[in-house]
Amino acid sequence: MKKVLLSFIMFITLVSTVKAQDDEFECLVEAIYHEARSEKLIGMLAVAGVILTRKESSNYPDTICGVVHQAKKFMGKIIKYKCQFSYWCDGKREEYDDLASALFSSEVAEMSLMGIQLKQTVGCTHYHASHVTPSWASNPNFKAMGQIGNHIFYIDMGQ
Repeated sequence: MKKVLLSFIMFITLVSTVKAQDDEFECLVEAIYHEARSEKLIGMLAVAGVILTRKESSNYPDTICGVVHQAKKFMGKIIKYKCQFSYWCDGKREEYDDLASALFSSEVAEMSLMGIQLKQTVGCTHYHASHVTPSWASNPNFKAMGQIGNHIFYIDMGQ
């Protein structure tokens, strides 16, 4: 058991602690749940890490809710499929259908806000599902840091 725990600890790192208001926490839980609930812990931590990295970047909104709800709008309405996180503008309601996954997403959000992040994804501001290749992924400014679960993570070297 100690060997397994030690191996897991080698994959994570502690980064600066981010404090969040209740609504910010809820936005992080929502994003983890809808973007990564089918992932194992490390995949969920990686997605949360991207959100928190974006929050700290001057190139993105400075709140967690601002980051996860960032979208192109026309006449004040979100344009379908023109969001930073696809779940937010896919036309479906953001509901929690799986209580166990929602509770686990909450635990992962707490861990992330305490500063736990995967070493492999520190600094990553982008990811996508491995079964798609968005146009931005071929931009030479984006350096792939590897795949975790069903997502491939990137650092934007042009920032």
